[in-house]
Amino acid sequence: MSAIHSLTLGLIVGNRGFFPASLCKNGRTKIMQRLKGENIEIVALSLEDTRYGSIESLAEAQRCADLFKNHRDEIDGVLITLPNFGDERAIANALRWSGLNVSILVHAFPDELSKMNIEVRRDSFCGKISVCNNLRQYGIKYSLTEQHTEDPDGEEFKADLQRFAACCRVVRGLKNARFGMVGARPAAFNTVRFSEKILEHAGISVETLDLSEVLGQTQRIKNDDLDLIAKLEEIQGYTNIERVPKESLLRMAKLGLVIDRWIVDKNLVGTTIQCWTALQEYYGIVPCALMSMMSNKLMPSACEADIAGVISMYAMTLASGKPSAIVDWNNNYGTDLNKAVVFHCSNFPKEFFTTDKGLAPDSHVMDFQEIIANDVGKENAYGTIVGRVKSSPFTFCRVSTDDENGKIKAYVGEGEVTNDPMKTFGGYGIVQIPNMQELLKYICKNGFEHHVVMNLSKIAPAMNEAMNNYFGWDVHYHE
Repeated sequence: MSAIHSLTLGLIVGNRGFFPASLCKNGRTKIMQRLKGENIEIVALSLEDTRYGSIESLAEAQRCADLFKNHRDEIDGVLITLPNFGDERAIANALRWSGLNVSILVHAFPDELSKMNIEVRRDSFCGKISVCNNLRQYGIKYSLTEQHTEDPDGEEFKADLQRFAACCRVVRGLKNARFGMVGARPAAFNTVRFSEKILEHAGISVETLDLSEVLGQTQRIKNDDLDLIAKLEEIQGYTNIERVPKESLLRMAKLGLVIDRWIVDKNLVGTTIQCWTALQEYYGIVPCALMSMMSNKLMPSACEADIAGVISMYAMTLASGKPSAIVDWNNNYGTDLNKAVVFHCSNFPKEFFTTDKGLAPDSHVMDFQEIIANDVGKENAYGTIVGRVKSSPFTFCRVSTDDENGKIKAYVGEGEVTNDPMKTFGGYGIVQIPNMQELLKYICKNGFEHHVVMNLSKIAPAMNEAMNNYFGWDVHYHE
């Protein structure tokens, strides 16, 4: 299973009879070439369906709507492009009648100063305002390009298209998403409480599985089970396992196989796992490595039954196509007010770790969890993936349910993972975020969790657009 699939956009080319219709033919070709260059599939009226494949009349709007209806399971978003002024009514009607509930980007071609006579002047600058006005009247949500008009061949439009694609994946992927919760919330972690009903109202479902059922199913798996042997080989090939006893690896494989089968059976996109301290006391491992492996395969898994956390992970994985990690905002970094240490025991996906032995000699290695071993013994605490996060730009995000106000809230922003000196245990990294003290104040004043999610990419604008504009969540964008 994978969180990422190829993107398909419905394309609407706007036309208006008072303006040069020939611009639609060339404009359509330009836009389609750009989309194909970005490996985006296209659902659009053909040149035979309407004049230049554009829409203007009620009949053409209906034809476009019918086409989109027939491909509604494929379409992740819609791109409206205006080679000339465009008929705002046809565009709004086509979207309303299609019944699509996806992200929409409104694009307008720029005029050229040397081409301002009546035969070639576009007036798309003005038409875009009219289109947006009508979409607003129709109650249709939409996104805008950074610049009001953009050349499809330019870098600005390419960047806008990439951001929009990320937004489409988040909006489409989170709708009707199903997450699995293995075990109960650890008693000491009130922090990760969440409202299942608020999430369900947003179209996000949570499937629960009692830890006793999981442990019972592991006992029924025979050591010669072919699926178990394959799972054990997968674990052994994932990272350096020299420090881990064979018996711990076998337990890990059985637990992983039970969870894998449950994920397929319940059609889940992400999971959380109870980890303090029942698994260690009654089964003898920590599940961190299994969670790392799932997250690395773009099927995120969060510890401590943090469902809102894994939703954050999945949204960022959808946006970037890269693994996400759940971390603690854990320590100050000396006296630098814009730096902090992020940490977990850890379940970081292995793609997060540096391979620079000078920075972290043991990165990435499977080992025992040093904190919990003090309570349950080292022999019952094997299964972490330790190492240091590599230097990279990153995006941070946290989704949370605000039970008091009956809504979902979030914050998002960007920073850098640095190579500043640090020696410690577990999984860790040094992050630098502009104006970090204000961010920390916001987190504390608004009752957010100590968990935050990292993704080694720059996707904050797309995340903000998806959560704020299309889902209507209360989002703080830290800039």
